[in-house]
Amino acid sequence: MLRACPHHGFTELTQIDTFYIGLNENDQDSLNAAAGGNLLSKTTKEALNITENKSKVRYSRNKSNVSRMNTNSRESSSKMDERIDKLADQISTLVEIVSKKVVTPATVKAVEESCVTCGGAHAY
Repeated sequence: MLRACPHHGFTELTQIDTFYIGLNENDQDSLNAAAGGNLLSKTTKEALNITENKSKVRYSRNKSNVSRMNTNSRESSSKMDERIDKLADQISTLVEIVSKKVVTPATVKAVEESCVTCGGAHAY
């Protein structure tokens, strides 16, 4: 990650510190567990190695999930496409039905206050 982004003159230690502080608690805990304690108590080189290794593990997990999803046969994939097309058609039909049934509300005559005793235009 540090190699992909310009560091704008910040030291690696400052970058690690800023990166760590920006993480949510779960990700901080994960890095701390990988570090065998607080990541920020490690040397800059150790912290960089831990962060690098942790990102490789997460990347490889995500990559394997993608490959598992791509193991579908073409036939299965085309069936899925057919289902999606059918659902899209159903949604379009429902949108048309709802748009035709939208009713504009009737105008309501304002209630005017009137006196119960004399019928005048003032409160009771």
